[in-house]
Amino acid sequence: MSLEEMKDLHLEEQHLQPETKEVNGILMSKLTSDNWDKIWNFQAKPDDLLIATYAKAGLDLANKMPSPRTLKTHLPVQMVPPSFWKENSKIIYVARNAKDCLVSYYHFSRMNRMLPDPGTLEEYIEIFKDGKVLWGSWYDHVKGWWDVKDQHRILYLFYEDMKEDPKREIKKIVKFLEKDISEELLNKIIYHTSFDVMKQNPMANYTTLPTSIMDHSISPFMRKGMPGDWKNYFTVAQSEDFDEDYRKKMAGSTLTFRTEI
Repeated sequence: MSLEEMKDLHLEEQHLQPETKEVNGILMSKLTSDNWDKIWNFQAKPDDLLIATYAKAGLDLANKMPSPRTLKTHLPVQMVPPSFWKENSKIIYVARNAKDCLVSYYHFSRMNRMLPDPGTLEEYIEIFKDGKVLWGSWYDHVKGWWDVKDQHRILYLFYEDMKEDPKREIKKIVKFLEKDISEELLNKIIYHTSFDVMKQNPMANYTTLPTSIMDHSISPFMRKGMPGDWKNYFTVAQSEDFDEDYRKKMAGSTLTFRTEI
């Protein structure tokens, strides 16, 4: 969700729990569902770059942006506006392992008044497993994008790889975008996109928003960003139950994740 959407929603529903509504079986904020026709009919351009991830963004203000545009979405692959496929726009998808994604999304839901109350972590683990969170099932999301990655201009990246070797992964992005950049610029990009630098940047850490929308005293928007943080939250029993459920839901997929680096 964009800052603009959050501000608008804040004015409409100042102290209320945000409404949610399903669109084609995927849980979304009322703001997204109310504008679904507009989103579905969004006109992509051949030189657009779409960044897709599971959770936390939208196709905001895109129509006003000059080409080439960089757009962000959390939509599952089957709900991406058809014009992106028609225009053969480039898409970068970033996937993160389920346990870290769950913990991060849980803390984000605790501090973000625009998201439904996640309850306890124990309750949230079950909600997450059932896919009853905004943007739908993590399992369907990562597998859906994985299954179409070779049919379109899609670069499928892993969060864990980016943390392990940002230079290698940024080089992949540069190659995918068919750009040439100097070593100096490459190093600048690595520096400015590092977690610690972004955590201090008000343009990236959302600290400029009022606490009525995001309460950083509950949990900062950018917490740790380290693969393996889930170990600080899951009990052994929760981890084992989650793994068993995970194996069933991911059975038959060639997609594999690292839960630590």
